[in-house]
Amino acid sequence: MMSLTTDQLARIALDAGKLIMEIYSTDFDVERKDDSSPVTEADAKAELLILDGLKAADPELDVIAEESVSAGHIPEHGSRFALVDPLDGTKEFVNRNGQFTVNIGIIEHGKPVKGVVYAPALNRLFVAEGPDKAWQAEVKPGEPVPASDARLPLHIRPCPEEGLTAIASKSHRSPETNAFLDKFKVGEIISAGSSLKFCLLGAGEADLYPRMGRTMEWDTAAGQAVAEAAGARVLTEDGEPLRYGKRERGYDNPHFIVYGDVTPA
Repeated sequence: MMSLTTDQLARIALDAGKLIMEIYSTDFDVERKDDSSPVTEADAKAELLILDGLKAADPELDVIAEESVSAGHIPEHGSRFALVDPLDGTKEFVNRNGQFTVNIGIIEHGKPVKGVVYAPALNRLFVAEGPDKAWQAEVKPGEPVPASDARLPLHIRPCPEEGLTAIASKSHRSPETNAFLDKFKVGEIISAGSSLKFCLLGAGEADLYPRMGRTMEWDTAAGQAVAEAAGARVLTEDGEPLRYGKRERGYDNPHFIVYGDVTPA
């Protein structure tokens, strides 16, 4: 088995980000998938670039990728595989608010062990190298993977006495989310797109992120790897760790909560 490094993952994500931004600067078309969610040329082309990059770096690695799954291609896989969302936050991409990401996560025995989340419009790269080792860097699409002296360690912050910063939609919060947040002393609620929610928590810019809606494994794997490597916990409503490879569920997730330095409710 080849050893796939996080620098290789970062290189692939940065290249995908460059391709995405080239399309972002054009008058691109938007199509609709069967579930009415938007899809663009950037989704498809970035996924092909990522799949080619992963195959070159680790030919034996099975990859579950969003657009391939939409086309009916779900590979058989063992305990080690990759989950890829080439453009997480397509609605944000279409609305041109910059809060979309490239997500590549590596799963071993149901747990995300490495991950890269890259927000090319924001020049923010987040990398989980393994347990208790995560970093971020400012890097433009297509630039070299940052050297070690440009990598800022990621870690959750201590729970603020004045109240938590929670991440949740301001305009589409469900009653279930509101009821959950009412259990905590929340001082501020912010919104963010795509996997940035996980990363902002890991970067100490937020403390709590409840997700009481449907997500797919490729939406969350890389972000969970980053958040957990930074010291966060990602738990289901039952208090169990969020795990991966749920073929019987069609690779969708139950509701979950990302906790920083916060005691679970």
